[in-house]
Amino acid sequence: MNPTTKGMLIGFLGIVCFSLTLPATRLAVASFDPMLVGLGRELVAGCLASVVLFWTKQMRPNVIQFRRLLFVMVCVVFGFPLLMSWAMQRVPAAHGAVMLGVLPLLTAMAGAVRAHERPSLAFWALGIAGSLCVIVFAYSEGGGHFGVADLALLGSAIFAAFGYAEGAMLARELGGWQVISWATVIGMPFVVGPVAWLIWKQGLHATPLAWLGMAYVSVFSAYLGFFAWYRGLALGGVARVGQVQLLQPFLTMAFASLFLGEHFGPRGVIVAGLVGAAVYFSRKCRITHKPLTSN
Repeated sequence: MNPTTKGMLIGFLGIVCFSLTLPATRLAVASFDPMLVGLGRELVAGCLASVVLFWTKQMRPNVIQFRRLLFVMVCVVFGFPLLMSWAMQRVPAAHGAVMLGVLPLLTAMAGAVRAHERPSLAFWALGIAGSLCVIVFAYSEGGGHFGVADLALLGSAIFAAFGYAEGAMLARELGGWQVISWATVIGMPFVVGPVAWLIWKQGLHATPLAWLGMAYVSVFSAYLGFFAWYRGLALGGVARVGQVQLLQPFLTMAFASLFLGEHFGPRGVIVAGLVGAAVYFSRKCRITHKPLTSN
């Protein structure tokens, strides 16, 4: 199996894991404050990462890698989860899933900027076509308008895309699971205080379903899912493997329908088919790479 195909398959495992993030967050914010969900999940992930890094005796990142890990931390430990959690208190998970359908295009752009990848025009055309399908679907499902929560989701997607691209570059040096482990550990000092204050002010009274949602986003969305995702991006390339994210909205809508009873109509199935075709054909498009430089 060639690295591209292997990367896409491993990346898909990460996407399946991430596909439950919005429904699980929706369950969590029904009882918990969105900020507590967004920061608390990272604190739990950081505690798990600390144990794993200590147990496996990983070598500490050098100064340059540490600076780049700070960037990953800002994107995936703070930017994405905080904006996403806030939005999930205001819109259904299925709607949020479709709004995040722009992630593949944004990830390809971030890859071009940070990972020095240069996709062909055909690749861009397929990525834009798939993203437009998702955006039009979101617009129609939202009653013909975008709201403030949609802007928050778009912001979270921008953070995620650049965090993915930088994390993929680092994964080639440190390893996929090491990147997310170090990023969450580095972020722990910044989240302990706010999480403790929120718990003191609001307590931890929640329904069993809210606790289940919180547990999922803390263990899988914030930590274990990145094991496969960063590894896949590092193997197959940020732009190409990033296209697998085009399938994430529809997996999420299916999970939202299964666990939250949210509607997933025939239009979603049609769009999912079109997006799946875009992912398939994008695998055959040319992507060139410029030499990487340390920064």
